[in-house]
Amino acid sequence: MLGLIANIPVQEGKVEEAIEMFRGLMVKVAEEEGTLSYTLNRSNKDTNTLVVMERYKDKAALDFHSSTPHFKEFSSRLPAVLAGKPEINVIEEVLSI
Repeated sequence: MLGLIANIPVQEGKVEEAIEMFRGLMVKVAEEEGTLSYTLNRSNKDTNTLVVMERYKDKAALDFHSSTPHFKEFSSRLPAVLAGKPEINVIEEVLSI
């Protein structure tokens, strides 16, 4: 399994707008066959940083997610709320419970 952790810096005053954008995206992501989980979180260290934690069945599922029309549309709108470049880490799951 693959995971992805994305730290997304959001402009001051635009966090709620960003959350609503993710809410719309996640409705569609829930229908993706190889996406096992997709959560949106807020950092305790910086409340203007959103953290997305994702789990995929395999690389093909991650690639599929990234190529969907709903993700591409979301990605085209995201820069309007960003305060900097997102930090994206793809990780290989070794153990889980």
